[in-house]
Amino acid sequence: MAIRAEEISDILIKEIEGYQPDVKEQPYGTVIQVGDNIATVYGLRSVRFGELLKFETGQLGLAMNLEEDTIGVVVLGTDSDIKEGHRVESTGRISEVPVGDAMLGRVVNALGEAIDGKGAIVTDATRTLEFTAPIVPERQPVHEPMTTGVKAIDALVPIGRGQRQLIIGDRQTGKTAIALDAIINQKDTGVLCVYVAIGQKTNTISSIVEDLRRYDALNHTVIVAATANDPPSMLYLAAYTGCAIAEHMMYAGKHVLIIYDDLTKHAKAYREISLLLRRPPGREAYPGDVFFLHSRLLERAAKLSDEMGKGSMTALPIIETQLGDVSAYIPTNVISITDGQIYLDTDQFYQGIRPAVDVGLSVSRVGGAAQIKAMKSVAGPLRLDLAQYRNLAAYTKLSADELDKASRDQLTRGERITAVLKQKQFVPMPVEKEVAIIYAATKGYLDELPLNSVERFEEGFHTFVAEKHPTISSTIKEKKAVTPEVEASLKEALTAYVKQFKATLS
Repeated sequence: MAIRAEEISDILIKEIEGYQPDVKEQPYGTVIQVGDNIATVYGLRSVRFGELLKFETGQLGLAMNLEEDTIGVVVLGTDSDIKEGHRVESTGRISEVPVGDAMLGRVVNALGEAIDGKGAIVTDATRTLEFTAPIVPERQPVHEPMTTGVKAIDALVPIGRGQRQLIIGDRQTGKTAIALDAIINQKDTGVLCVYVAIGQKTNTISSIVEDLRRYDALNHTVIVAATANDPPSMLYLAAYTGCAIAEHMMYAGKHVLIIYDDLTKHAKAYREISLLLRRPPGREAYPGDVFFLHSRLLERAAKLSDEMGKGSMTALPIIETQLGDVSAYIPTNVISITDGQIYLDTDQFYQGIRPAVDVGLSVSRVGGAAQIKAMKSVAGPLRLDLAQYRNLAAYTKLSADELDKASRDQLTRGERITAVLKQKQFVPMPVEKEVAIIYAATKGYLDELPLNSVERFEEGFHTFVAEKHPTISSTIKEKKAVTPEVEASLKEALTAYVKQFKATLS
């Protein structure tokens, strides 16, 4: 039997034409290199940026670099068990964390997992770490005060609900202390709090948790902790985890205060990740998108419109400077994103002026819109008196000439106002008490008192008002204004107590 080539070719052509390939892209790739918590993975062409990947060891990773043939994956946790050739699977999920009221009072890591030894957190909702910030029609102007209980801030650098106010200063100048006082002051206001600790020591975070528990502020607070011995990936994610938790509450119509402590370490962690991913470095070796890193985080803070539920998220990011240099790269970036800054001065701190708020460099771009009328009316002369006092004090250091009476009076007034603005940590003050003592200082009732007795006077005056003139505090709290009746009562109370206090000095 002869074999004809034409028949064979016809058969092959028919077979080829009828062939339907059943090719499926496998949802896994292969590790070709790993080290420093960065894995290079071959395959997985359909992976999206920010998608969670799962290694065969059970470890999770975050897709950060999407190149032609490979993916740069940031390992979330230790990479010691991951080896070359290991399989990596796509989860199909963008990185997300559990959210909800069950998080309140708990300490979680950057993945939203409980690390406080109280068991797992059971929630029925999750939220992606990255989310588009509210657009202009979804917002409304900031107009509700977010009082911190710190006199110097509430009077001179007011913060409103939905504002982003930077706290900036050198290390050990009281930045975290102000943030904790603000959290404690929200205890009875209905404002929920999220504290994000980035790159801090474990015992520091432990002491913060204990302080909040001691002052009954832990129940309305979520603490997101990425410690100093955590890999850079966890430090990078922690800020977005805290933001997602707070954002869920905001869109539920609640008011939230979130603290990022601090974004300097956050930027450094992102720089480390970017350099390990071999992204091109820019100024100070930071990647080119380091501004976007913080802008897409802080822009999510907002005061939502009535249609969106009226919720708000107030952000207090913290930045650490070197030798007071606010013109460095990261500080200037964050200053340009936020609605003002509270600058803490090292010299004032070591002179005993605490909180060491520098009135000249601190500013709130929301201003009086974030103050009640009562505070606005008494704080008006305060900044001017302090500015004149600082200029005069600097002049008197240079000149030995005798000062005239007006200048001496200005110095005396400025010293008393500075003493009144001093405040101990963990003693946030209700706004009605702040109004009363600032009124006393700006109207000259303290001018004749010895400087070292101002603190004792303030404590006694608040007690005197509570006992003899309780309507002062209740009216300011209710009407949020210094009415003529309240002012008359204040003058009467101050005159009587100054006379009583002077008698105790003699």
